[in-house]
Amino acid sequence: MKKAKEILDKHIAKQRAVMYKPIQIAEILYKCRIGELTANDIADNIEKYRNTSKRWRDEITLQLINQRSTSSQKFQDNIFEANAMPPSIIAQLAKHNNSSGGVVERYIYQQFWHRQEAIRTLWDFILEKDTQTFKLDEFLDLFRRDKRMKRSIDKAYEIVVYALFNSLVRELKITITIEADKSQTALLNEFDDFAKLVLGIDSKHPSLSMPARLYRAGVSNAADKGLDMWANFGLAIQVKHLTLTEELAEDIVEETTADRVLIVCKDSEKETIEKVYKQLGISSRVQGIVTQSHLIVWYENALRGKFARRLGPTLVESLKHEFQVEFPYSTTFDQFFKKRGYGKIKKSNSIFWAEAN
Repeated sequence: MKKAKEILDKHIAKQRAVMYKPIQIAEILYKCRIGELTANDIADNIEKYRNTSKRWRDEITLQLINQRSTSSQKFQDNIFEANAMPPSIIAQLAKHNNSSGGVVERYIYQQFWHRQEAIRTLWDFILEKDTQTFKLDEFLDLFRRDKRMKRSIDKAYEIVVYALFNSLVRELKITITIEADKSQTALLNEFDDFAKLVLGIDSKHPSLSMPARLYRAGVSNAADKGLDMWANFGLAIQVKHLTLTEELAEDIVEETTADRVLIVCKDSEKETIEKVYKQLGISSRVQGIVTQSHLIVWYENALRGKFARRLGPTLVESLKHEFQVEFPYSTTFDQFFKKRGYGKIKKSNSIFWAEAN
């Protein structure tokens, strides 16, 4: 059990705040405890629960934080690989969980609640600050110092970048225009329905104007090489807080097919990225590199600069909204914990026993 717990703890430590995968493990254990699975099923018949356990997990995360996993099926299935939580280990945990009245499930949900407490601390920090007192470096330092949230600092970077960029693009009131070349009128007539459906223009209305907008691409998987934001003016944005090797930096640039890429990273990573895209001969695709130093200056200007009255409130509200979306806080956990009976599990000498929250 000591080895099994070490594997479980290592797996939990790798998770971001929402902890989808540990909750999936907890629900497999729960289904085994109530007789819908057996430990032998878990060890020897993974197809009996591989997909259904995702549904069990989503039912709980929707109940707790009103969210479900949006990661790829391949990434979700990685949970059962040898370097994560292989079925043989889950089966061992299930046997111990059954004999101890659910103590392993309880332990996993206690770890989830510890993350929730960290989220609440960060949320309180945002609520206490206004345009005069919010400082970006202080906010990011909270993620670095709290080991419960350190894994999620890349997501913290995403929300502060999106909140700032989106606020500035909207307040600048930039307009994007799509217009067909006048020399291509005959071709436009031939494909009028295509132009209308795909481009929003047609032969009678050969141009279209729209506000410039930025969009977050959604939750990415833990490998975190995917697109983070995109703009309707052709820009792809990568936000990276990982410690970069040259190989990873190469992946970041190569895996984005957009003609124009903007990379946001720590100051210390800028040199590595510049070196890689010069080696690859794709400097023309990288429009620029934004570092944390840039973000700190831009936040300072937006919150306390010449246009602070105009920009400050918008930026703070955008930051709050993005934080709530990325780091949902459970108001139903106590009810769930009580309904499952985890608070009534008697104290034991189980290696998974911990006092109630």
